[in-house]
Amino acid sequence: MAETVIKILLAEDDPNFGIVLRDYLELHDYEVTLCVDGCKGLTAFRKGTYDLCILDVMMPEKDGFTLARDIKKLNPNVPLIFLTAKTLKEDMLEGFKIGADDYITKPFDSEVLLCKIRAILNRKAGAGTAKQEQSEFVVGQYVFQPKLRLLIRKGQEQKLSPKEADLLRMLCQHLNDVLPREEALHQIWHEDSYFTARSMDVYIAKLRKFLKEDSTVEIINIHGQGYRLCVHNGALL
Repeated sequence: MAETVIKILLAEDDPNFGIVLRDYLELHDYEVTLCVDGCKGLTAFRKGTYDLCILDVMMPEKDGFTLARDIKKLNPNVPLIFLTAKTLKEDMLEGFKIGADDYITKPFDSEVLLCKIRAILNRKAGAGTAKQEQSEFVVGQYVFQPKLRLLIRKGQEQKLSPKEADLLRMLCQHLNDVLPREEALHQIWHEDSYFTARSMDVYIAKLRKFLKEDSTVEIINIHGQGYRLCVHNGALL
């Protein structure tokens, strides 16, 4: 049986760099669609099915951040890697807020990019073959269903992103105990770095917002260690 071809959408406005990167990825058996601006990238994404998107941040017509937001509206689960010539922390944090899986600053080692792509795709594949886990957690007034990525309170459903669901699942598994920061970073992001740590902080903030309607539930920052999900006078099954 033939192996499934991995399809990558590459949006890069530098034609020379884009062609070189496309050819390099195709040499490693990826099928790559190269688009020279964000608008063409969105058109291509609407027409095709992609396993991963690599987006340059600075592009004409539509920048990479705007393109990423549009793509996430169409498919919130597709992995994203941003490419940029800028090293501003604010830009990197913005990328992670949108839902980036990684952020690579130009110039970069093409083998490093290849390793990151493989890690992201392996993580995505692993999510579909993960061992059997607890199907439902009760956290105060909330019911959390990890497999469906649903957080339910009084009949109201909140759909979580894959990383939000993974992080909340790990917090539930460590209820009233500390979830070590390094453990979450390695299991969910597969890397413990400044930027992945900042990304995790963003996701913690999102979970706090989702859980704010129940005053008995809180996520506490344990300085230098990690986070703790606490349920006061509540229960978790």
